[in-house]
Amino acid sequence: MNGAERLMATAAGGGVEVCFANPGTTEIPLVAALDTVEGVRAVLCLAEVVVAGAADGYGRLTDRPAMTILHLGPGLGNAVSNLHNARRARTPVVNVVGDHASWHLAADAPLASDIDLLARNVSGWVGTSSSAEGLASDMAGAIAAALRGQVATLVACADHQWGRPAKERSR
Repeated sequence: MNGAERLMATAAGGGVEVCFANPGTTEIPLVAALDTVEGVRAVLCLAEVVVAGAADGYGRLTDRPAMTILHLGPGLGNAVSNLHNARRARTPVVNVVGDHASWHLAADAPLASDIDLLARNVSGWVGTSSSAEGLASDMAGAIAAALRGQVATLVACADHQWGRPAKERSR
């Protein structure tokens, strides 16, 4: 399993049943994982503000964690108004925000931004992936925070999503 598949398996095991998404290129492994891992249903939305509003509404109605997939910092920025509302309502929302490959971050690509800074305005918990191996535990931390009534935001670098844990690569 690659990092994205491990993340989705953890989401399903943590009680996440629905993922509202407006993905871009940096989230393609997450989209593929939605098709290969059982238990999390994807709902494609046409704008990030809709993604966040749908997740907030779902979380409020069901009192279960709703997941989002957002494209980079600009996608998170477009979702901020509804994530603010979710934070104030203590809605259990888990945002997964894709980021450029970790080795490409220094290049300051056109869509690069300080995702952590944006996320801290609307999240009670913010984490950033450090490896493919760590994505599952990162997701577990985000779900635990959401179940405590926090909006949780996990930034997932593209190479950590598509990468396989070291022990699987050596086989």
